Amino acid sequence: MKKLISIVLLSLFLVSTTELYQLFKIPTLIDHYWEHKNSNQEISFADILKMHYDHPSKDGDYIKDQKLPFVIHLRPLVLVFTLNKNFDFEIRKDFLKPLKSPKILSKDEDFYCKGFAGLVWEPPKILFS
Repeated sequence: MKKLISIVLLSLFLVSTTELYQLFKIPTLIDHYWEHKNSNQEISFADILKMHYDHPSKDGDYIKDQKLPFVIHLRPLVLVFTLNKNFDFEIRKDFLKPLKSPKILSKDEDFYCKGFAGLVWEPPKILFS
């Protein structure tokens, strides 16, 4: 359920803040293609795209042309947060006190035998010649 809610919220966010909403106009593009195809059987889909996007012109179906995807770009939703002019932000000195923590030992001194550890790292006392 969480995954579904996340997908729905992300989709709503992307559709409202990007040009993704233009993809919902693709059925209009297909219908417009079939209108041109009925009037001229030799026209291809690539010709329709070239006619409406490469070299657009004001012709008899200009109003329908403006409803095609990616012809008109609207400003997507922009969220702006403002603060009230009476809003104050201050850092109190007494709030930022250094933390005092107890000493944490790096080894357990109850199980540590001091005599053996020191002998291991001592240099040899007798020099062999």
